[in-house]
Amino acid sequence: MKNYFSFNLTGKKLFPLWLLMFVFYFVPYAFIQTKLQGFGDVQEQDPQEVLESFSSMAALFGAMIVVMIIGYSMMFYWTKMTIEAVGFKEKALVFAGKFWEYFGILISGALLSIITIGIYSPWFATRLCKFFARNTSHDAESMEFKGKGSDLFVIIACTLILPMILAVIISLAFSADKVLSGEYTQDAVAGIISIIMTIVTFIVIIPYIYYVYKWAVNLTFKNYSIRWETAFWDSAATLLGQIILSLVTLGIYAPLASLKIYKYFAERTVARAETGTKSFGYDIEPGKDFLFIWGQCLLSIITIGFYSPWAYCKITERILRKTYTEE
Repeated sequence: MKNYFSFNLTGKKLFPLWLLMFVFYFVPYAFIQTKLQGFGDVQEQDPQEVLESFSSMAALFGAMIVVMIIGYSMMFYWTKMTIEAVGFKEKALVFAGKFWEYFGILISGALLSIITIGIYSPWFATRLCKFFARNTSHDAESMEFKGKGSDLFVIIACTLILPMILAVIISLAFSADKVLSGEYTQDAVAGIISIIMTIVTFIVIIPYIYYVYKWAVNLTFKNYSIRWETAFWDSAATLLGQIILSLVTLGIYAPLASLKIYKYFAERTVARAETGTKSFGYDIEPGKDFLFIWGQCLLSIITIGFYSPWAYCKITERILRKTYTEE
């Protein structure tokens, strides 16, 4: 027997929070980004202008950090409202997390990540996952996230950072050799390096998504252990195929690609216990789902984003009410 999820959050209820995020996060963020991109080449400036430029840039980076903190603070309430709108077997999820505990994790995690040049980020992400998991409950039973920061660090280092560093080293060696020999101009070499980095990024993103998702789906609930059970090559082929179709269609196919990846992931997520096993699934309707999501996206674009809360709620509701568990 299939037991489906439900979702009852409405755009009307979410809109005030979205409006606050628009005013205090999206607009300031876009303004700061525009200002940062407007700085000229400091090599062409006199020392006084260089000093003023660096001072202005430091102030903008400081403002950017403040804006990011504001944005992530508001995301607490967005996540809280989303969690509490999810229902299963006629009972809603309950979120008991306190903002100040979240804010403490946010500030300390952000500072440690900056001080360690991003090295602490995996542990920061783990703390956030544990916070939201242990404060989310269903039928008076809370969840527990079992992922480790050290595991995420290894995943990011091996699937993303090291391959990119290696690609940069190879690209620089290639460019130095070609420029010195006079075989290519600097502009030509820059173009080739850009192509190489794009290809490398495209290749490494597949194992990165696979292992990060496998790390993230690591929960316990009641006496169940919830994990993602699948083989790497099968998953890599699925991800690669959907990403290529999205790129070939210039993004038009992307909503359906996301749904097919979601369906694939859901069907391989399993909750195991000594008393039995529960599997997950998603009843996809390719044509109808594709048109529905694109319709919501277009309405958001036409209204310059003001319809976004309604689009978010309607898309989430459609996906969750067709997501199920089955024994």
